[in-house]
Amino acid sequence: MAVVHRTTMTPGKLELLAAWLPAQPWYRAPGAGTSPRPARAGGFRLDDPQGEVGIEFMAVSDGAGDRQVTYLVPLTYRGAPLEGAQEALIGTSEHGVLGSRWIYDGTHDPVLVERLYALVRGEAVPQAQSESDTPDPTVTGWSAETAHPGPASILGVSGGPDSTDVLVRTPAGKLTLSVRRVLRPVPDREDGAEPLLGHVTAEWTLADGTRARGRYAVVTP
Repeated sequence: MAVVHRTTMTPGKLELLAAWLPAQPWYRAPGAGTSPRPARAGGFRLDDPQGEVGIEFMAVSDGAGDRQVTYLVPLTYRGAPLEGAQEALIGTSEHGVLGSRWIYDGTHDPVLVERLYALVRGEAVPQAQSESDTPDPTVTGWSAETAHPGPASILGVSGGPDSTDVLVRTPAGKLTLSVRRVLRPVPDREDGAEPLLGHVTAEWTLADGTRARGRYAVVTP
């Protein structure tokens, strides 16, 4: 299991995100001259079976505008640059235990994408965001009987106003793994026209301190 170290990161993750968020197509800019004020609002981790890549799904609230918005930022932490992923680099940081870390938008990282699809299929155990070796039972994955078997590998990534869509290849064909960038509370059973092959549902904290629950990611044909 991944170990969560009680140490420092310089610069910190939220500091890096404050500079990175405004350039994203899904960021709700609060107004000219207003900088993001990101704060941790929830999330979870997944383990890399090889023990090399840190994987975190961070819910980040931004109170810079009149109304708080919560974003989902999947992050990977690597001890060396990920080849061909310069455009996905959020920044570098010095970890108090592990040394230099390259921090990426995880939708471009093949390790995170494969583990996220494994979670959808019930083949990965979500871990608490801030505790070592502690499963998080509030995070649930679901897949339809018609869902493709894994593993999944990245074919392409495209960004939109609400989500980042990752086109992946599985042994049975292609599908889209859509990461919800702007988090919204929904019932566990979300009715709609979208033909879902699977989803991941998790929680985060709202501005008033109450807990919300909704889709972090969905899988479509």
